[in-house]
Amino acid sequence: MRRLRNAVLAVVMTWPLAAMAETATVVALGDSLTAGYGLAPEQGFVPRLQAWLDERGADVVVQNAGVSGDTTAGGLTRLDWALTPEADAVIVELGGNDFLRGLDPAVSRTNLRAILEKVRARGLPVLLVGIDASGQYGPDYEATFDGMYPDLAREFGALLEPDFFAALRDGGRGLDEARAAYLQPDGIHPNPAGVDLVVGRIGPRVLELVGSQ
Repeated sequence: MRRLRNAVLAVVMTWPLAAMAETATVVALGDSLTAGYGLAPEQGFVPRLQAWLDERGADVVVQNAGVSGDTTAGGLTRLDWALTPEADAVIVELGGNDFLRGLDPAVSRTNLRAILEKVRARGLPVLLVGIDASGQYGPDYEATFDGMYPDLAREFGALLEPDFFAALRDGGRGLDEARAAYLQPDGIHPNPAGVDLVVGRIGPRVLELVGSQ
């Protein structure tokens, strides 16, 4: 009986450690920036993020749910099947195509809120990754668009990375310099060097997201 009791206690005491050691699955819901548009498969954001995590010994698998050309509305439409049963956390990177098309930021906000509501209903933590809009549609549009990301992050208690491209401007690099060095010829999507900079900034947030720090 003593041996049986000790065996049971050993299982009970080690079970939480075993549970903590389970691989965390992060679903990256996004557009072409997530999908890796214009890059070799191994050079895209998700594969490079996976490599970054692997190099640091993080037991995390990142699922690529990026679709080129997707808007916030498109992301909302496919969210239910993108969130696989094994999902433990979600990266939401959407809004760039809404901005490129000049869509009403109020509509984008509504779609992002609906996405975050669905994710919250699943009890999953979120990293919300925004896009810093330029002033091509005027200062009011820019302020409204940029403001929706921090507003929604506060509302839903999500982690926030305000601008996917922020790392390209680190070190005081100007816009023209960053575009020439780190974007593809289309001036929109990062090249491999740009992806690595982005991953270097967002990777620690993903560790924070899954509680691996």
